Amino acid sequence: MKIMFTSVGRRVELVQAFKTAAKKLNIDLTVIGADISDTAPALFFCDESKLICRIHDSQYIPQLLSICKAEAVDCLIPTIDTDLLLLSKNKKKFEEIGTKVLIGALEKVKLCRNKILTTAYFKSIGLHSPEAYDSVESYLNRETNVVPLFPAFIKPKDGSSSINAYKVENEEELHQYAEKIDNFIIQPFITGREYTIDVLCDYEGNPVYITPRERLAVRTGEVIKTQIVQDDKMIQEMKLLLADFKPSGPITVQLIRDNKTGEDFYIEINPRFGGGAPLSMKAGADSASAILRMLRGERVCYSPKSAKNGAIYSRFDQSVCVNEGND
Repeated sequence: MKIMFTSVGRRVELVQAFKTAAKKLNIDLTVIGADISDTAPALFFCDESKLICRIHDSQYIPQLLSICKAEAVDCLIPTIDTDLLLLSKNKKKFEEIGTKVLIGALEKVKLCRNKILTTAYFKSIGLHSPEAYDSVESYLNRETNVVPLFPAFIKPKDGSSSINAYKVENEEELHQYAEKIDNFIIQPFITGREYTIDVLCDYEGNPVYITPRERLAVRTGEVIKTQIVQDDKMIQEMKLLLADFKPSGPITVQLIRDNKTGEDFYIEINPRFGGGAPLSMKAGADSASAILRMLRGERVCYSPKSAKNGAIYSRFDQSVCVNEGND
């Protein structure tokens, strides 16, 4: 069996999770990593490395298709947001050469990449989400009966990894950040605990694992300390979303639980593995094993609360030598 990760970058834990799962399942797995840089650390944990052009290059999809065909890749797994629309648009091309792509339908991926559409989507299925505004004027003129104008939160409409995302304390700051960020959205700031829900679905969108975890500490948008929280309310809310969204493979959903009201405000859907997804796998919701089992034709059913409740994981940096240099 062969799988390939696109933009594998720093996803060492994810690569290791699949290798560990293959060993347990007695599967002869080849992990291929694709990246634009031959010094990307995760490449040194893959069995094979492929250098590839940038995502926005016109040859990106043809190069991926060529590799998948030549290597007889069984499954292509995206790891970053900028990959998702292209892979969803071209999913059928990969399927025609026998490569499954773990990505959902194009219309659903589009709404994930636009925070205005994401907010509207959450509301359309009955979940709470902070109202989103695409101009300073519309935000300042909004109704403030329930939530005050400030603090607020401003971020790019199609952003990721918390890049150019800021908490705003007053109108002067709001104007300053609005000039700095292109194509932004503004939302009321929700004070509360932050959670990520790691989800794995089968090819038809049926849930296999639903694992909420609290984001105890975050660095540049990626969790560095997390705790599994098997919260029944969040799990039921996720089932509501999944019944409509019907993802294929992994997604991560982010929310904030309001300190005052206890309401869950959903803010983001990422139709891919999140950076902290391997932590849910380590706790027992082993998405890597489930994907490998699906690839060999097994039917994988829903396994409730598989991750050990209360388990805490703290991540750390580690280096790999990519060039030993000269004596």
